[in-house]
Amino acid sequence: MDLEAPAEETPAEEKTVITESPTGGESDVCEIDTRREPYEGMVFESEDAAKIFYDEYARRAGFSTRIISSRKSERDGSIISRHLACNKEGFNANRRKSGRVQIRKRESIREGCRAMILVKREKPGRWVVTKFEKVHNHLLLSSGKDGPSPDEKDRKIRELSMELHRANQKLEACQEQLQIVMSYIEEHAKCLSKTVEEAVKDIQKVESGKQKEP
Repeated sequence: MDLEAPAEETPAEEKTVITESPTGGESDVCEIDTRREPYEGMVFESEDAAKIFYDEYARRAGFSTRIISSRKSERDGSIISRHLACNKEGFNANRRKSGRVQIRKRESIREGCRAMILVKREKPGRWVVTKFEKVHNHLLLSSGKDGPSPDEKDRKIRELSMELHRANQKLEACQEQLQIVMSYIEEHAKCLSKTVEEAVKDIQKVESGKQKEP
């Protein structure tokens, strides 16, 4: 059993898959219907087509996927089945240990989710969904709505960066004005202190002169 890392997601508009109807009708090439979901007996032309479909379904539903395992043929080493699942499938190994404190640098995303799909190759050009688990044990991100595309994310990041830059410029301007005001207050305080000091000296001189008079 070979463990593989999740592949990068392909934009939805570039994806097409070949599927067969549940009743065994003729195959037809169609754009991925975002309203559809996998079902046992669904047929694809290749393992990649099945993964593309499941990745797109997951993106629309609001979760991420990863490849759990792949089974290879003992005869020629080609892949004959693939197990795809929610990226929260399983548990972290440290979580199963008891009686000791485990210190982790980051929190594990594993929550034991059972949502998954299993596709097997019946013959060349025919991959069948033999098992499908829909229910997740955690909240989904987008609740069935389209998530932001990479371009939208980049645009949002640029907008936030520009807003941050403008906020920093305003902050710098406010700091400069505050320094000017503080300098003025400091200078005014010095002048006031000097004036008070001179007034006190004058009063002391007057009182001293009165005491010297017969």
